[in-house]
Amino acid sequence: MSPPVAPPGWSRWLVPPAALSVHLSIGQAYAWSVFKPPLESALGLSGTQSALPFQLAIVMLGLSAAFGGTLVERNGPRWAMTVALICFSSGFLVSALGAATEQYWLIVLGYGFVGGIGLGIGYISPVSTLIKWFPDRPGMATGIAIMGFGGGALIASPWSAQMLESFGSDHSGIALAFLVHGMSYAVFMTLGVLLVRVPRPVEPAAAGGPGGAAGVQVSARTAVRTPQFWCLWVVLCMNVTAGIGILEKAAPMITDFFADTSTPVSVTAAAGFVALLSAANMAGRIGWSSTSDLIGRKNIYRVYLGVGALMYALIALVGDSSKPVFILSALVILSFYGGGFATIPAYLKDLFGTYQVGAIHGRLLTAWSTAGVLGPLIVNWIADRQEEAGKHGSSLYTASLVIMIGLLVVGFVANELVRPVHARHHHVPAPREAADATADTTTGSATGSTTDVAGARPQQPESA
Repeated sequence: MSPPVAPPGWSRWLVPPAALSVHLSIGQAYAWSVFKPPLESALGLSGTQSALPFQLAIVMLGLSAAFGGTLVERNGPRWAMTVALICFSSGFLVSALGAATEQYWLIVLGYGFVGGIGLGIGYISPVSTLIKWFPDRPGMATGIAIMGFGGGALIASPWSAQMLESFGSDHSGIALAFLVHGMSYAVFMTLGVLLVRVPRPVEPAAAGGPGGAAGVQVSARTAVRTPQFWCLWVVLCMNVTAGIGILEKAAPMITDFFADTSTPVSVTAAAGFVALLSAANMAGRIGWSSTSDLIGRKNIYRVYLGVGALMYALIALVGDSSKPVFILSALVILSFYGGGFATIPAYLKDLFGTYQVGAIHGRLLTAWSTAGVLGPLIVNWIADRQEEAGKHGSSLYTASLVIMIGLLVVGFVANELVRPVHARHHHVPAPREAADATADTTTGSATGSTTDVAGARPQQPESA
């Protein structure tokens, strides 16, 4: 499938809605916690077992993004969105079959493995294209699209809860809910497939001839050999682990925290809390990533990681005695979690340039795969062990919260170690590649020069 090239006069503002149609769909993953209690009840699963489809989906997201990143760059966003549509929707259909027949392994296979591939390819499908359309505001552009992934649960959480209430929370009701999800998302994602376009190429002479693409340009193969890549890998992994652990168990966590108080949280209110977290996740993706265009990527990650650790400390210390403190702290954490995802493509663009930035982004998302296992595993395993020891309420999560604080501190240190990429790693493109790179960096609206990783005025590259 050839990448669809925008005709003359095509507005670049039509590309973000195309990306949103895909990201709002695959963002349903963040509403998985709504299905956890019904699955545990209907199929006799533990909290750790019911988290497995979600964990595997996140693992496959990172792996498919890493291995498919180069294919996405080569074949274009329409091909990638089509693959994502087929895999993500098929995953729900296989899961529906698993729930209907009470074969839990089919739910793990469908939602986790097949659907997870759709998550990964769909997630990176518009990122490189958006950066090429908006070289002047990469943080805002990727934030608009990736906002959809964070906001997907804002739609899916109450929608899923309502379906389970209407269809029933037994295995047949869950199966029907999965079936409706699969069919509905297939239709919605088709809009993105039909709408997306890539920028028109610009002749080298129009931009100063071959080599006219200014700034740092690093290939994906070279990028993974730099310390900057691995520092960002640690930053992303720590930030995601700290956020995803709470997000995956959000509904049961808020119920447990206030179970022994005079104001317990109902199932409906817990689903509403998940929707609130989704709203914060979504708002953080556009708000914080746009802010990073003003104050720089390194500075915004200092906020994500440093202030995030303080929010976790608040929850650990007074969260169970004050519902507003618990909710507000969780909302701030999830806004940082979402902002971290939306800002990382622009951080990569600052460090490595636009050449193969989509493939580099795909490789970096293996950090998300790791975090997708670590976060839920830490929270669920510790909660299960504490429950076996006879503990209840907020004490089920105290140790997990302390661990999350430590992880955010590790990420903060890794962010401080990031420096501009040394000139020896820069890619010197062949004439045809130079023309493509020039087109990438001049289409839409021009950008003056590549900013440094702190978002300040351009600097000469330092040694790694």
